[in-house]
This record gives sequence, C-alpha cells and structure tokens, in this order.
Amino acid sequence: MKPIMLIGIVLIVLGVVVLAYQGISYTSREKIIDIGPIQATHETKKTIPLSPIWGGVALAGGIVLVIIGAKNKP
Repeated sequence: MKPIMLIGIVLIVLGVVVLAYQGISYTSREKIIDIGPIQATHETKKTIPLSPIWGGVALAGGIVLVIIGAKNKP
C-alpha cells in the first residue's frame, strides 16, 4: 500500500471520529487542603471542543488522498 493512501485512510478515520465525538473530555483533580492526614480535593470536568468543520476537512482530504493514490498505480 502506498504511503499516500495510508495517510488518506488515517485522515478518513480521524475525520469520522471528530464528527462523532465533537470534543475530548477529561477530569482534573487539584488539592484544596492538605493538612497532615486531612486532604480535600476538587474534581473539575473539562472539555476540549473539536469543530465539526475540522472533521469534515479531514474526511474530505482523506478521500481525496485515497483517490489520488488509487489513480497513480504503477
């Protein structure tokens, strides 16, 4: 398989994932109080938004790369 087709397939998969999930969520913990054996923590859920535009661009670019790779068979 040609490298250009492999990159195209990776972009297609990445584009579909971005369109499906719309963002990456994670939880962070921070200590508020740490006095000897007494500890208090606070959990905060944060989300990194991913624009569906980027997913569409990745998907379209991947399709174009796969088509170009398929046309240039030796």
